Amino acid sequence: MIRRLTKEDHEPVFLFLQQDPSFNLFIIGDIESFGYDADFQAVWGQFDGNGSLKAVLLRYYDSYILYAPGDFDADGFARLIRETAGSSLSIQLSGKEEVARQFEGRLPLGTKRTLYFCECRTDEYARQENGAFAVKKAGWADVDRILDLRGRIAEFETRPSSRDMLVKGMETNSARTYYIEQDGKMVAAASTTAENSLSAMIVGVCTDPEHRGKGYASAIVAKLVCDLFAEGKMPCLFYDNPAAGRIYHRLGFRDIGLWAMYR
Repeated sequence: MIRRLTKEDHEPVFLFLQQDPSFNLFIIGDIESFGYDADFQAVWGQFDGNGSLKAVLLRYYDSYILYAPGDFDADGFARLIRETAGSSLSIQLSGKEEVARQFEGRLPLGTKRTLYFCECRTDEYARQENGAFAVKKAGWADVDRILDLRGRIAEFETRPSSRDMLVKGMETNSARTYYIEQDGKMVAAASTTAENSLSAMIVGVCTDPEHRGKGYASAIVAKLVCDLFAEGKMPCLFYDNPAAGRIYHRLGFRDIGLWAMYR
């Protein structure tokens, strides 16, 4: 049985998600920040005959994430996603690769991108690079500067909801952005998203093409790692660029699996 979850389900839902806290970082963070009743978010669960959870699906704006540690009703969830996605011609879906790929052929998915998923269990190495440059924390006035920087980088896709998501993250303290500027211009940045009581995902690591090779991105990520550890949160991230992977490994990140995104 698949049904929509409510705040009354919160305790069993979190016990279920904490089986795999790093891979469930997005679901945990979004539930902690926005609950079960937000108009841009909804959560569903599949239960077995004994009333135990088998899978959880989160919709956040126009994106879906599903977690299941074993077999789950892929056909049932695919029907649910089609019903709630409205007129979308291409479904945006992500999750552990072995889970997400089960929707191939069941949904009109976008282009698949497979990334390495990492977690960092020590700040020992980040501390060695922290402080190399003046890293600042972005505030409300910097939101458009962040989007402008991302817009100057070919690898970044800015969606219509990007600004709203940045603002909501700041409002709920579930996201932050650190940056480096030169001559008053933001030239490198990195953000967190889905920050929760256990962990945080580092995203949006970027450097203006004219300022690459100076160590800016490494310094910002190192600052994020140190600050997150000081708050008792484990940093996570994903990557598909081997050069970026070497930087993250040097800072103490270790691969724990694969993450699939369909966009």
